[in-house]
Amino acid sequence: MSRFAIGIDLGGTQVRAALVDEHGKIHQRLEERTDAEAGPDRVLGQIAGLTERLRSACGPADVAGLGVSAPGPLDTELGIALDIPTLRGFSDYPLREELQKRLRLPVSLENDGIAAAIGEWQFGAGLGLRNLVYVTVSTGIGGGVIADGRVLRGRKGMAGHVGHMSIVPDGLMCSCGARGCFEAYASGTAFTRRARMRIAACEETSLAKIGDALDSRSVFAAAENGDPVAQALVAEEAAILGRGFTSLIHIFSPEIVIMGGGLSQQFDRLQAGIQSHVERCAMPAFRDVRVVPAALGQNSGVVGAAALALLLQPSAVAL
Repeated sequence: MSRFAIGIDLGGTQVRAALVDEHGKIHQRLEERTDAEAGPDRVLGQIAGLTERLRSACGPADVAGLGVSAPGPLDTELGIALDIPTLRGFSDYPLREELQKRLRLPVSLENDGIAAAIGEWQFGAGLGLRNLVYVTVSTGIGGGVIADGRVLRGRKGMAGHVGHMSIVPDGLMCSCGARGCFEAYASGTAFTRRARMRIAACEETSLAKIGDALDSRSVFAAAENGDPVAQALVAEEAAILGRGFTSLIHIFSPEIVIMGGGLSQQFDRLQAGIQSHVERCAMPAFRDVRVVPAALGQNSGVVGAAALALLLQPSAVAL
């Protein structure tokens, strides 16, 4: 008989929930828009509602536990949300304890980048590997690291904030308050902002007709159709990602770098530029490290969170 867990991927925009078995297979998936400004009680109510709907699909007795993937910073040792900027009221909030009270299930809490890294390691692009770096490139940039066959968590479980390494001294202001962060230059938000600035300086592009509806998908579509400004923007994005990934390769010496998040949906257009930068700029011993897309796509976080919940059980081996 299969064992199941429920994985929750809590974000500032969407709450995703999935019923996942011990082989990483998703049997049912639900999502709804996060009521991010309503405070913890409302958001926990959303998680509880999605959880109960999934439990009813297989019977409550069959669910081993609940794994929650959430943006940080989190103290995952104590189960506390230290300060989630995209969710109002989640400052020094006992997230794990409050969920356990509501749901009467064992709850594991993990940073979203680390949870996604676990999902890819156990069931996706990193299956069978002992060393990998996962980077999610979306509204922001986060990540997780598997080193020597173990999850790298660091002090308070806060390792993996790879978006906040500086790549440009005294550069652009980042959402974290520092300057020059990888996130400030390579995130989907930064990519769209750079596109808007380029359009304002150059009207000879099809992107100028899009107006306020411009987003990263628009830029990639225009590049596909031969727009030179869009093509230059895509090449620049690939180079910036390649620069950041090269630094991570030097620091962690992974077998692969896995790219996830919204921008990874355009991986085919970015791959050549990213890999070219790694091959040119990494030290010779590191140049064979491949950058690959997340095999689980947008489900890396929910699958990784569910895997953690399953591993809470006595019969499982801890990560």
